[in-house]
Order: sequence, then C-alpha cells, then structure tokens
Amino acid sequence: MVGAVIAWLFGFFMLIGLLLLVIYQLVSLSDLEYDYINPYDLSSRINAVILPEFVLQGTLCLLFLVSGQWMLFLFSAPMLYYNVRLYLQRKHLMDVTEIFNQLNGEKKRRLVKLIYLVILLFISLFWMVWTLLEDD
Repeated sequence: MVGAVIAWLFGFFMLIGLLLLVIYQLVSLSDLEYDYINPYDLSSRINAVILPEFVLQGTLCLLFLVSGQWMLFLFSAPMLYYNVRLYLQRKHLMDVTEIFNQLNGEKKRRLVKLIYLVILLFISLFWMVWTLLEDD
C-alpha cells in the first residue's frame, strides 16, 4: 500500500513537471511571436529543457511500467515513442535560423503535448484515487 502511494506521488509530480516544462516552452514561443525575446535566446532556452523533458517522460513511463500501472504505461507510451523518434531523427532541437518559419508548427506541437499531458494527469488522478479507495 505504501509503495503504491509513493509510486503514485512520484508519477503525479513527474506529470506536473512535464506540464510545467511544456507550458514554459509555449510561453517562450509566445514571447517570440510578440517580439519580447530574440530568436537566439528562445532557441537556447527551449533547447535547454528539451532533453530534461524527454528524460522525465521516459522515467514516467518506466515508473508506470515498474509499478504495474499497465494502462497508464500504454497511455504514456505514444508520447515516449514520439519523443524518441524526434531525438533519433535529430529534429528535437530548435534551429535559430528557421525559427520564424516553424513557429506556428512548434506552438501547435507543444499545445497538443499540453492537452495530452493534461488528459494523462486526469486519468492518473482518477486511477490513483480509485486504487487508494479500492485498497481500503
């Protein structure tokens, strides 16, 4: 029981961390759109949080897998696959010279990630409460 609660709390805080990283990237892209930041600073800020986001997503999937939360693992695996595919194709970093051409696509991509993570957070919270009530 205690191990399950600790796993759920780690998963919850990892999801919150992922949400914050994606929101940070969206806000940074909006700052570029409204000319509050230059492209070089934007790309260096976003590129600095891309790998921690990918590692956190992988750790979250591994936590779901190890703790026996198969459905949550299956829900979070497509995002992990997408991130690994981006990394292997070397399309995960933002290019300073092409940033204005890719701005709308990058914002949409991160907005989809944000919606996906919010849905995953609600599913995770629901199953956490369900598991805790079921054990009592």
